[in-house]
Amino acid sequence: MRKITLFIISIIFAMKGLSAQEPVCTFGHEVTWEKVLVGENAEGEWVNWFQVNTDKDTWKVDDDVLICSGLPIGVIRSEKAYENFILHIEWKHMEAGGNSGTFVWSKAIPGENNLPDGVEVQMLELDWVNQNIRNGKKPPIAYVHGELFGVGGVEVVPDNPRGKRSKSVENRCKEKMKWNTYDVVCVDGTIKMSVNGKFVNGISKSSQKKGYICLEAEGAEIHFRNIKIIELP
Repeated sequence: MRKITLFIISIIFAMKGLSAQEPVCTFGHEVTWEKVLVGENAEGEWVNWFQVNTDKDTWKVDDDVLICSGLPIGVIRSEKAYENFILHIEWKHMEAGGNSGTFVWSKAIPGENNLPDGVEVQMLELDWVNQNIRNGKKPPIAYVHGELFGVGGVEVVPDNPRGKRSKSVENRCKEKMKWNTYDVVCVDGTIKMSVNGKFVNGISKSSQKKGYICLEAEGAEIHFRNIKIIELP
């Protein structure tokens, strides 16, 4: 009974976070498809990001870069929920083996592991794995870049199955302190993901097809830039 009560309390606090009035930061742009077609206001509107369950010091904007310290583990969320959209996002880890990600189609309510539901777009630094390969050591099978997978009860059908996850068919991520580019196309429960200019992964039949976009802090410093959300019809 005590566990159930604590769980309900955590949901109440999470919902209070969703209704927060002051954004953690304003970063990136939202552009409608109609404006893309006619080239009107190409930069679009600024995107506000709201606290879910990190700290005020977890995130800071330095010029055109959003810096996440990685701690505590948790997320911030977009101001509004999205259904059909393209997410352009650039990121780099600052340390070997750094782990983070972005959640799409999320309710932005943290679970027992402090992370929300949705489909996770994984952002994993792999240079230390590549070094092991060069030295003849076999890395753990879990260490692949750009995985897509449902979390928090969200079910998906992986294009390139590794269990319930979808594994990128080619490793295109760069080492620490170098920028990577993801273009994530999310339409009607299907996701196709391009890594540094090439489509290498996807899922379909997501059981959840609308929700917030969440940026994740997962223990390692990560930087973001050039976030653009293009809404589709």
